[in-house]
Amino acid sequence: MSDDFSAWVGKCETNVDVLDPARTNALRAALGETAQLVEGDKLPPLHHWLYFWNVQPPASLGADGHPAKGGFLPPVLLPRRMWAGGRVSFAAPLCVGDRVEKRSTILMVETKAGKSGTLVFVTLEHRLTGPEGEAIVEEQDIVYREAAISVTGMPAMSNPVPIAAWHAQLTPDPVLLFRYSALTMNGHRIHYDRRYAMDEEAYPALVVHGPLQATLLAAMAHERLGKPLAQFDFRGRSPAFDGVALHVCGESDEKGARLWTAQGGATCMTATAR
Repeated sequence: MSDDFSAWVGKCETNVDVLDPARTNALRAALGETAQLVEGDKLPPLHHWLYFWNVQPPASLGADGHPAKGGFLPPVLLPRRMWAGGRVSFAAPLCVGDRVEKRSTILMVETKAGKSGTLVFVTLEHRLTGPEGEAIVEEQDIVYREAAISVTGMPAMSNPVPIAAWHAQLTPDPVLLFRYSALTMNGHRIHYDRRYAMDEEAYPALVVHGPLQATLLAAMAHERLGKPLAQFDFRGRSPAFDGVALHVCGESDEKGARLWTAQGGATCMTATAR
């Protein structure tokens, strides 16, 4: 595998989309919300991930269901990829119905040696501009990994409730994971194809999307802090799976909020919000 991806650093692409109410309302309904948003309402935090689909024909997809590498993203040969985390700054509100431009740039491609083998980290920057100017600046961390050599363990079924000032709970099921995959046009098969997830990527069950967990945490921070978010940073720690209750937790601090998801006594994602 070639480690020289320097030619990809600085590569840009631009997409335009309209934040139609159907997608954000579909996610809200999938999560149990009954109120419908209409044009002019503020878009909930991180719901911009429901837009700017990268729709590819079957011939342009990889075996994992993602768009094949070598288009906008560098042609990393490592077979497994995941959205490891990110940092999102909110400068101005986006509203349902807005026409928004998204400009994406590859900031960094770096190869490292980890405990599980070779890792390639790709950092993307996304700048979203709406009617009021630049609204969101986001850095997204993608990591590519070698094939799994052992099966990831299933979370403990005892699944204690974490001690937290803020707490909510839901049990991810295949329907929720499918709906989120569809709403984000995320074809990664680990989220809806159980046989692929278990046989090819050595997971014990379907994997709960990292962005879905981040969206739950951002919604909790927004509700509990009672103000629009200015900054939201998140990092995946360990995978979460369907069929086991997922705890969504948080607490306020001097800067805003510290948040996390947990399953089976393990922390799955951590986040901070202000």
